[in-house]
Amino acid sequence: MESGPVRLTGDERDQPERSLDELLVGVSRGDERAFASLYDRTAASVFGLARRVVRDPARAEEVAQEVLLQVWRTASRFDRNRGSAKSWILTMTHRRAVDAVRHDQASTNREARYDWTGGGRAVDVVEEEVTVRMEHQQVRRCLGSLTDLQRESVTLAYYGGHTYAEVATLLATNPATIKTRMRDGLIRLRDCLGVTP
Repeated sequence: MESGPVRLTGDERDQPERSLDELLVGVSRGDERAFASLYDRTAASVFGLARRVVRDPARAEEVAQEVLLQVWRTASRFDRNRGSAKSWILTMTHRRAVDAVRHDQASTNREARYDWTGGGRAVDVVEEEVTVRMEHQQVRRCLGSLTDLQRESVTLAYYGGHTYAEVATLLATNPATIKTRMRDGLIRLRDCLGVTP
């Protein structure tokens, strides 16, 4: 898939906006432009629902990325006769988020059941704190690599929990511009953090 924003020609801009159902059909055919539009129009809702279920913003980001990747890979399974594209995507999001909560809880339960240290403390608290601090430093460093406009938009959306429309209102900017800033910023963050798409 392309790494930068998709540029529309004058003819494409004049066409009426496609419905999510139509975009998902395009995605099922490998249409990257359709996926970019679908991503722009659903990413905030996917992240918002994931965050409500899993609570942890970082874990919610992981769930949202997994869901949107799953949409790209399995769009051909979408059946308009069984519901709307948005409900299909949000159902997938809810299932993935619930699975993440169950997985995390099972992992916590396993750790609590077994003493992996041979009788010492179950967790090396110092090592864990250092690891968390290093991860936070890496995220801060990568946020610093964004332009001021990208960083402001991403921070408001992902740490402030605002939708694209709310970010656009807060920054007195066109929503399409906000979507482009955020998509470009997230791509730069992904590359900086070494996350494979």
